[in-house]
Amino acid sequence: MATPEEALRDRLRAVPRGTSGWKQFEDAAIAVLAHLFVPQLADPIIQARSYSGIDRRDAIFPNRNHGASNHWGRLLHELDARMILVEFKNYDTEEIGKDEVNQTRNYLTKPLGRLALIVSTKKPNHAAHLKRNSVYSEDGKVIVFLTVEHLDEMLYMKERGEDPADLITDLVERFYIEWE
Repeated sequence: MATPEEALRDRLRAVPRGTSGWKQFEDAAIAVLAHLFVPQLADPIIQARSYSGIDRRDAIFPNRNHGASNHWGRLLHELDARMILVEFKNYDTEEIGKDEVNQTRNYLTKPLGRLALIVSTKKPNHAAHLKRNSVYSEDGKVIVFLTVEHLDEMLYMKERGEDPADLITDLVERFYIEWE
């Protein structure tokens, strides 16, 4: 019998890449993130819209860790990460570029905080990394790039009894080191 982590990995792998599989990818990735991080984070608010309806965020995981004794608590204090914004990109031929980073940047409002995750089927291109650097320089907002391979690794971490949020912290720290 498959473990919950194996079932989630299989579900992610079964998603067709590209526009036709966007909803399946979003649903599968949300299931993975919820399995990894709830109850440390609250259940996600999916397709959360701003009051006017102009902005539609793919998922927001409320962060109620007010103590700094865990990864999410430290990120709350360090980046005001009251809500963990997650955007999903199920790309096939397109690249994760500066437009995707800019869109995510605009969704990060003061009440949400300054941390977002872009979860994608492809690695970001050079322009995405440059834009992410300028977003941090200008706004102090951190956008973490997560690929399906990162989701797989975090599922393996959970299987081994490790904290998958270690990888999120590692990626934030790696960004700080590489930022210029």
